[in-house]
Amino acid sequence: MTKAARLTTDKTGIKAVQSLKVQSSKIQTGLMSFGMSGLVFHAPFIHVHPQFELTAICERTKNLSKPLYPNTITVRSIDELLAMDGLELVVVNTPDSTHYEFAKRALEAGKHVIVEKPFTITVAEGEALIELARGKNLMLCVFQNRRWDADFLTVREIIETGKLGKLVEFESVFARYRNEVPVKTWKELEGSGSLTYNLGSHLIDQCLTLFGKPEAVFADIARLRDHTLIDDYFIIHLFGCERFPDIKITLKSGFLMREPEPRFVLHGTSGSYVKRGVDKQEELLKAGAVPDTPDWGVETEEEWGEINTVIDGKPLRGKYRSQRGDYTGFYDSVYQRLRNGQPLPTSAENVLPTIRIIEAAFESSRKRAVVKC
Repeated sequence: MTKAARLTTDKTGIKAVQSLKVQSSKIQTGLMSFGMSGLVFHAPFIHVHPQFELTAICERTKNLSKPLYPNTITVRSIDELLAMDGLELVVVNTPDSTHYEFAKRALEAGKHVIVEKPFTITVAEGEALIELARGKNLMLCVFQNRRWDADFLTVREIIETGKLGKLVEFESVFARYRNEVPVKTWKELEGSGSLTYNLGSHLIDQCLTLFGKPEAVFADIARLRDHTLIDDYFIIHLFGCERFPDIKITLKSGFLMREPEPRFVLHGTSGSYVKRGVDKQEELLKAGAVPDTPDWGVETEEEWGEINTVIDGKPLRGKYRSQRGDYTGFYDSVYQRLRNGQPLPTSAENVLPTIRIIEAAFESSRKRAVVKC
């Protein structure tokens, strides 16, 4: 690979690139920020993926990425990042309220774009970005990485193979305990943070993947902690989903769940499946693990869920082996889209219904009524 770039040096001594020419079959990728999202969920997978190159990271004042990725260029502004001629793909992993503005700027600069979940704050913003990307023939997708969680992949297998008979009830919960209200995170700021947009977008996206779009929503969204500025609790019921119109669906999360409820509970006419604990990838990544080992995302037997059902007249009860979780699957799908034109499961068009459901959930909570989607 060859690079030709005009460099400037700022007062910290970091060299910033204003123009970049690249000759490589790898997808040259830039991150708009290096907070938790960049450090934990994006940089490790881009770095180890043979079809991607982690070309540039935007850090306004810090140099946290340099010890980990010394060959990656540090830029000091989003303008610098978007001015890099050879940069093909940009990850918009900034606070939720900025997604629309920065994704729009990246598309206007001619870059393919990955937007962190939840995508945008409103459906109107999402539709405008989709139209812009379509007009420029650029990829626009959403980082819904939890489609590649071990527990979700296992639930999907159980449903698709009919191991519980006719599915009648589905519960999905993200349990958190954070009694204090941190002041140094945008996720706790009014107008920027929201548990429903943050964790709720994952639960809704997984549900849409399994069951299709719902007819209606009934939700209760609240602020339960003292002095909180954001919604920190929700329970959402979805009705009349396309592929399972009669199933009873409950999605729930809260910051005051010191004793966590099961992650998944499924009931069918033949049996039940209960999964406790969460996919281990986030915990491993936060501890500095690199996602390039053969056993990455593999759960131990202790971590497997429990099944109690009857298949072909024979009882099946006990631990049920979990599928292997691996967020690399997201970047595999991006590569297949950009290099081979394959359909993208997390395209903006496919993820936009999640934002529509979130809007309906807030309306339902305000009105204390069922709202059609």
